[in-house]
Amino acid sequence: MFATTPLRVVAVSAGLSQPSSTRLLADRLAAATRERLAAEQDTDGRDVEVRVIELRDLAVDIANHLVSGFPSAGLREAIDAVTEADGLIAVTPVFTASYSGLFKSFFDLIDNTALTGKPVVIAATGGTARHSLVLEHALRPLFAYLRAVTVPTSVYAASEDWGSSGDEYTEGLPSRIRRAGGELASAVLGRTVSGASRSPGLDDGEDAVVPFEQQLADLRLD
Repeated sequence: MFATTPLRVVAVSAGLSQPSSTRLLADRLAAATRERLAAEQDTDGRDVEVRVIELRDLAVDIANHLVSGFPSAGLREAIDAVTEADGLIAVTPVFTASYSGLFKSFFDLIDNTALTGKPVVIAATGGTARHSLVLEHALRPLFAYLRAVTVPTSVYAASEDWGSSGDEYTEGLPSRIRRAGGELASAVLGRTVSGASRSPGLDDGEDAVVPFEQQLADLRLD
C-alpha cells in the first residue's frame, strides 16, 4: 500500500494581540474547512493537515528580509508552507481601512506566481461592520495580483459578530464561516477552477458555486 500525501490547509493570521480575534477567526475557518474535507468521500481517506502561521512571531524576520533580501530559516519555512499548501486562509485585522502592514509585508515576500491557481479564503476582523468592504477593495485585488483563486464567500467579523447567531434577515458569523470553509474544501478537491465551478446540476444544493461574473453581479457584504 502506498502512502497518500495529506491535504494541507494553511491559515495565515496577522493578529497582533494575545488573545487575538484574528487568530480565532483563522482557527474557526480552518476547523470548518477540515470538517468539510473530512466529510467528503473524494478525499479517499487522505489525512488533512492544518497549520496556522502567526505573523506576529515573524515580524522581525519579515522586516529583516525586506531590507536584506535574505529570509531566516523560520520565515523561509513559513513561506514554503504557504506556497505548498493545497488551500490557504488569509486573515488580517483592519488597520486604517485596509489590511495591516504586517499582513501586506509578508505577502510582498511571496513571488507573484507562487500562488497561481491556489484556492484562498480571505477574511478580516475589525471593530465595526463599516469596514467590511476592505475584503473586496483590498484583499481580493491583492490575491488576484498573486494569481490565486479566492472563493466566493469572504468573511468579515466585527466586534458585535462574535456570539451572534444572526436573524431572519442576516447570516450570523458561524454560518458564514461554515460556508467559506465548505467553498475552500470544494476548491481544494478540484471542484472550482479560475473562480468558477462546474455548471450547477440537479444534485447541487444551495452551496453550489456560481460563475465569477455572477458573483460580481450578486456582490453582497460578507
